[in-house]
Amino acid sequence: MTSKINYTNEPMGKVRAVKDFLPTPDQLAFKEEKVKVTISLSRTSLDFFKAHASRHHTAYQKMIRNLLDAYAEQHTK
Repeated sequence: MTSKINYTNEPMGKVRAVKDFLPTPDQLAFKEEKVKVTISLSRTSLDFFKAHASRHHTAYQKMIRNLLDAYAEQHTK
């Protein structure tokens, strides 16, 4: 069942622009070199990533790699 949205002509309040954070098509097509490593994870962390990967139909290793890449990028700036 779909609920109907009723729009009103109310003030929006404080609005701020958000910097464009989406990658360009070139960045999406780029394949970065991957290096195989062995890592020991806690059972809790592994179960967390496996459960979420299953829900999103992806590989848990990819989710962990993306998390580490985002962390490294954030702290490299």
